[in-house]
Amino acid sequence: MAFTILLADDSAMARMFIKRCFEIAGAWDAEFLEAKDGEEALELTGTHEVDLVVTDLNMPVMDGTAYVKTIHENPDIYQGPIVVITSLQNEAKQAELLNYGVHTVMSKPISPASISELLETIPGWQPPDDEESDLL
Repeated sequence: MAFTILLADDSAMARMFIKRCFEIAGAWDAEFLEAKDGEEALELTGTHEVDLVVTDLNMPVMDGTAYVKTIHENPDIYQGPIVVITSLQNEAKQAELLNYGVHTVMSKPISPASISELLETIPGWQPPDDEESDLL
């Protein structure tokens, strides 16, 4: 069964870039679900088997902090790792996110190398058996 990654970001371009970084880093056979805001991400998280959530903070409707807090307060929705990718360099915000159970807060810009390092820390992540990829 494929590893399922939920990408939540209001920018389609950012979601495409993050997805590509994951693919290059070894998650080329992962299934990706995409959400343009926290509310849509919450719906997908509650209705799909998700192995990893990757979210931005600044999104319309429901921002990333509210999304993460809602998951933290409702563990029946999702209990897996959450990664926040943000351009904010705010230690208080990082502490708040970690208190909500966030696995990692990554600073932008990200790269395939930083995603590869991240994947090594994600519980349940295993690289695909076939190391060959048409994407590389």
